[in-house]
Amino acid sequence: MPADRTMPTPEATDLIALTREIAAAELAPHAADAEAAGRFPRETFRLLGRAGLLGLPYPEEQGGGGQPYEVYLQVLEEIAAVWASVAVGVSVHTLACHPVARYGDAAQRERLPDLLGGELLGGYALSEAHAGSDAAALSTRARRDDAGYVIDGTKSWITHGGEADFYALFARTSDEGSRGISCFFVQGEPAGLTFGPPERKMGLTGSTTAQLIFEGVRLPAGALLGAEGQGFPIALSALDSGRLGIAACATGLAQGALDEAVAYAAERRQFGRPIIEHQGLGFLLADMAAAVESARATYLAAARRRDQGLDFARQASIAKLVATDAAMKVTTDAVQVLGGYGYTRDFPVERYMREAKVMQIFEGTNQIQRMVIARHLARSAAR
Repeated sequence: MPADRTMPTPEATDLIALTREIAAAELAPHAADAEAAGRFPRETFRLLGRAGLLGLPYPEEQGGGGQPYEVYLQVLEEIAAVWASVAVGVSVHTLACHPVARYGDAAQRERLPDLLGGELLGGYALSEAHAGSDAAALSTRARRDDAGYVIDGTKSWITHGGEADFYALFARTSDEGSRGISCFFVQGEPAGLTFGPPERKMGLTGSTTAQLIFEGVRLPAGALLGAEGQGFPIALSALDSGRLGIAACATGLAQGALDEAVAYAAERRQFGRPIIEHQGLGFLLADMAAAVESARATYLAAARRRDQGLDFARQASIAKLVATDAAMKVTTDAVQVLGGYGYTRDFPVERYMREAKVMQIFEGTNQIQRMVIARHLARSAAR
């Protein structure tokens, strides 16, 4: 059964209906085969872009959909309930557009209609092998010269690495710790940029993850987004929104697992009746439903704060923590409901369980989210 939603406008209701139609007709029939083959669904992103689903939270004058985050995230959740790799890709693309939309100058923002229109796909190049959760410790260098900047270093765990048409790149322009990081727009595959082989992952195998290797890559001075040294706050402002995106993806993944479990339990019979009528299974499904709806309520509460212009960093971390932990629990329980069948690849719940694990890791591990939440609480207590 699909999620029961109360949308803020008739337009938003129609948008959800469109997303469900596309998900059922264009995504669901291909998800299992693409994941099994590890095939990147590039044409699927073009389809979503042409339908107006790749730029939903950005203003219409920039080429976006002009939708509040509350609506965008529920669209993302609908996609994730059918194909998590694609939903994560939409979230990452939205994240990659953020530095241009918020910090770009007038000339840089002229690119936005192309970035948001669907033909171009973005990547977010922040993480490094030894600076995953500690973004301030990154070592990729941007050295200024008369022509612009020269980039050297390696980015790791980059979603869409080698597949994207542009990247939001974070590199060090000075040795002043977090104040020495700057943000750059990298389009295409400039000379000196190569890619590592795709990571061999336990889940999200349809989403390419790879290293970006910069060896003397030259960027024009106009590639700098914001000011030199402003990269760290740019990264943090984008990540708060990105965490909401992953919370929505995790909730959608959990909803998909719940739907599979309920459908199976309603049809499978033991001892003369459907197993959903047995208290042991019925209570397990009830707990799964409660976890999904709690996760949804949590990320929507944070999104509404964002839409109202209120600080939402703590709430974003809470949403990411709650929703991804819920996804891991719900998908594991879905496997349990299906019993032996749940452990086979004949049913999708084993894939959902593998995909849920990474939700607790990327966009800041859940241990990092607890640190962020605790720091916010400490600051509040000190006032």
